[in-house]
Amino acid sequence: MRSGIHPEYRAVVFRDAASGATYRMRSTVATDQTIEIDGEVLPLVTVDISAASHPFWTGNQRVLDTAGRVERFHQRYGRRSTAPSTEG
Repeated sequence: MRSGIHPEYRAVVFRDAASGATYRMRSTVATDQTIEIDGEVLPLVTVDISAASHPFWTGNQRVLDTAGRVERFHQRYGRRSTAPSTEG
């Protein structure tokens, strides 16, 4: 590898803004914030959402009422016959 063209790959802490959960991993992301974890000062990146607060992973997912949606569609557009008319 050529020197001087790659970003620094180092240990970084990602903190979820909604839940406060922290994840320590390696990344090349640039940040000015730091945090001390286990006696080590690491760069800190705050994220809006992570697995700790995402509705899919927490089980707070919104369930859609599909039966109500189908009924509203039929009320709005009416039921149409499936067989074409052969009169004429």
